[in-house]
Amino acid sequence: MSQRQLFSGRFATIVTMIGISVGLGNVWRFPYMMGEYGGSAFLVIFLIFSFLFAVPAVMAEWSLGRTSRQGPVGAFSSVFGNKIGPIIGWALIFTIIVAESYYLYIIGNVGFTAAFSAYVGFSTTSLVDYKSYLNDGLLQYSISLILLVLSYYVLNRGLKAGLELISQLFLPFFVGVMVLLIIFALQLENATEHLINFLKPNFEQIEAKHVFAALGQAFYSLGLGGTFLIVFGSYIRPEDNLAKDSLYMAIGDVSAAVMAGLFIVPTVLALDLNMSQGPGLLFSTLPELFLRMPSGQWVGSLFLVALLLVTFISSIAALEVAITGISDALNKKSFNYSRNTITLFVCSVITLMLAGIAYDPSIIGTLDLFFGSGMQLIGSMLVLLGISWGAGKAAMLKSVFSVGSIEKASKLQHLYYYWIKWVVPAALLSVLIGYIYSNIS
Repeated sequence: MSQRQLFSGRFATIVTMIGISVGLGNVWRFPYMMGEYGGSAFLVIFLIFSFLFAVPAVMAEWSLGRTSRQGPVGAFSSVFGNKIGPIIGWALIFTIIVAESYYLYIIGNVGFTAAFSAYVGFSTTSLVDYKSYLNDGLLQYSISLILLVLSYYVLNRGLKAGLELISQLFLPFFVGVMVLLIIFALQLENATEHLINFLKPNFEQIEAKHVFAALGQAFYSLGLGGTFLIVFGSYIRPEDNLAKDSLYMAIGDVSAAVMAGLFIVPTVLALDLNMSQGPGLLFSTLPELFLRMPSGQWVGSLFLVALLLVTFISSIAALEVAITGISDALNKKSFNYSRNTITLFVCSVITLMLAGIAYDPSIIGTLDLFFGSGMQLIGSMLVLLGISWGAGKAAMLKSVFSVGSIEKASKLQHLYYYWIKWVVPAALLSVLIGYIYSNIS
């Protein structure tokens, strides 16, 4: 078995993990969630939940990956045993492959929209052509396959020359573009006034569904789910501080979400568009936004290119999770397939799934309902239960904090153990129940 690849350093770890977590979850999902579930009150609750619940969960998932140095199958086997563990691990690997298939299709739409904005521009007549092309399954399928081929190239370069490198290139570009666009958005007529009014939290209108949505977004945004953070946790060096690094990652991830909101929210409000459109806010509103915005063609193109690059990082990370997870599981059983063979297999499966999605894109909503939000919550909850109940207190404290014995643990570390054992799983369970109820009622 080849030696485990590791991140080159703490900075590379933090930047790469921020790059992985920043994507459609922040730029596409966060603004419409904030618009639909209580505005700035949602933002406040989201920030609280991110640091109280999501960050401790990140530490736990990372620690399970770093301790086991395995993908989901090996990691879950280490805390649930060799009967239940592999079932959970393989189910989550399959989940990632399905999610990556429709995620690539959505990124293909982002890529096409960026190209259309740059070369054609949005006008009253071009919007008709744009919508017809957007519904062209063959075109979107072709763009998605091009992205898959590019992903294959990056993955073959390894962790340091691949995902680490593009994260350190693409993430600063994204931040620079967002800063530029925020400045531009705030110069629109009445944009600052609209933003100030929007950012005044009104907690009187907050209902239980808004709280569940904010908590779910906090977990969704940081990539919790028993897959991403386990695999990339297995690449973290033994000497790195998980508590500090998870905090830095959360700050970077939350900042990216807020920056996207600071561009989209004032622009949408200044142009008198609807903030509470739900998932359609990005793709339904952006063409109309760029059509009516001064210098809309270059602004739209910059935004979409930045979005394309950061979502591409997340897409490659999902492939890495699937490939590493399968490779670890097979090699543990002495099936010594090369990484390249497994990569080609995963890409081939996704190619077939993409064909079905391109034929009927309406299934994306159903797939995301189960394989995205649902399985993600279940996966994260199982990690927390496994590492606190399955591994036990001593093993968990050693895994997360490198504590030699329970007696040497600080009061804060003891508190962390009980927080992970009882409070965070209960919070996740409440979100899962609320999520199921909202979709069947």
